[in-house]
Amino acid sequence: MLDTLDAAAVRRWCTGGLAALRRHQGEIDQLNVYPVPDGDTGTNLVLTLASAQQALAMDFDTQPDGGTTPHGHALRLMARGALLGARGNSGVILSQILRGFADATAAVPVVRGRELAAALRDATTAAYDAVARPVEGTLLSVVAAAAAAAERADSDDLRVVAVR
Repeated sequence: MLDTLDAAAVRRWCTGGLAALRRHQGEIDQLNVYPVPDGDTGTNLVLTLASAQQALAMDFDTQPDGGTTPHGHALRLMARGALLGARGNSGVILSQILRGFADATAAVPVVRGRELAAALRDATTAAYDAVARPVEGTLLSVVAAAAAAAERADSDDLRVVAVR
């Protein structure tokens, strides 16, 4: 496990997250009940994160701009790709989670446990702010729970915070 989050880890995280979403796509589709039970949340999350991964792949050799760390640059690429390829409400929310996370870490030189927890909190805020009428029991609740668990870990150890 890494001690800090770097650009290569961001790329692996995106790939691993997409693979996990694909494995559980059907289950997530069945969970969808808001605003109507249209059964496509898993599919929309997969398509949105696939767009984020494509953005990373297309921009592999680009250097970050001034003030942005390599991991921040990779996260911003993911967020932009997710926004441009967002499908449904859940996809838009996911893109805002990624944007909030990227904004929180872009200039942070070293992302360890506490920085991860703070970035998850900022991602939660960004996602809730992007929704006119937030509803619990959605992707918003998932990111809020992740942020709360990361904060409760109260550790600089990236692994400890990430597995919470």
